Amino acid sequence: MFKYPALLLLLAGGAMNAHAAPPQASVAELMTKALPDYPGKEALVIKVTYPPGSVDQVHRHHAHAFVYVLEGSIVMGVRGGRTVTLTPGQTFYEGPGDVHTIGRNASATKPAKFLVVLLKNSGEPAVIPAK
Repeated sequence: MFKYPALLLLLAGGAMNAHAAPPQASVAELMTKALPDYPGKEALVIKVTYPPGSVDQVHRHHAHAFVYVLEGSIVMGVRGGRTVTLTPGQTFYEGPGDVHTIGRNASATKPAKFLVVLLKNSGEPAVIPAK
């Protein structure tokens, strides 16, 4: 029998936490608006909050995505593009054909918040997993 069961539990818990997934972003839909001048298109406005250490999965939007940083610092990049670190007041753009390969909070200790305006096909999902 193991002499220090509490130590065994502590070590096992630490090993499990070492492989824990990073915290997930929270997304709040603020507005969806059909665009009558552009049949079949809509605008979607969302607010994304990255907790400290949050990392997005690789994805695409099949939309024009306009990002505006409200708080904190975020790292963004698309396949074939330059990786940038953005702070409050700065912007980022993703086109309909872009694959968003890097999206994360630049800080391990502070949250980050940003707005995204998506111009997309009506009724289609805003985020689509990609490889």
